[in-house]
This record gives sequence, C-alpha cells and structure tokens, in this order.
Amino acid sequence: MNTEFRFGKKRFYDDQRFKRGFSKSGEFTLLESELLSLYGDTMQALNSGEIMPENAEEQHFLLVCSQQLEPESKLEKVWMKYQRLTRSRRAFHTLNSRCKAASYETDDESEDESFISDDD
Repeated sequence: MNTEFRFGKKRFYDDQRFKRGFSKSGEFTLLESELLSLYGDTMQALNSGEIMPENAEEQHFLLVCSQQLEPESKLEKVWMKYQRLTRSRRAFHTLNSRCKAASYETDDESEDESFISDDD
C-alpha cells in the first residue's frame, strides 16, 4: 500500500470497546486491524483537530470524516467502519426470551387448573 498518510506516534488501541484487540473482535479483518493499529493514532488526532493535515491524502481523510466525501482508500474505509462500530450500540442477542417462557408457564398453569376443576 503506497500512502502519504503518517504513521501514528504510537500503536492505536481501544481498550474500552475492543478489550481483546481489533483482530480478535470479529468486526475487523486482519488487514483492517493492522491498519487501525498503525495509523489509528494519526487518524484520531486528525479527526479531533489535535493535528493538522500535512498532505492531500490527509486533507481528503478530513473531508471523509466530515461526510463531505465518500471514503476511497482502505484507511478511510476502515476508519469509517471503526467510527460506525464505536458510535452505535451493539445488539445483544440471547438464546432465551422471558416473554415466551412466561407464556408457556401461564398456559401450563391454566391447563392444570382446568383439569383439576373438571374432576371436581
């Protein structure tokens, strides 16, 4: 990948949302997780205004972040994916549902009561 984009001053991590790392989260490919680790520090600093863009690629990145342009490079796409995942609430799926369990118990209880009342 030939890029003018600056490497981060340090490896980028997000221990709050991706405690086990980007690559083990199941959300990012190995390439995406490596790009985030290497360039994420710079992308975050650019996006937050901590540093200023030094070239056309970094300027384009800022336009993508402000949603004035569509992401084109792999770096822009992975950053937008990261932003989408960190800003949205994660869906939580369970194997059981209280509503169904409650309705089964109610149905069983009513059948038992009607069975007992028929014998009386």
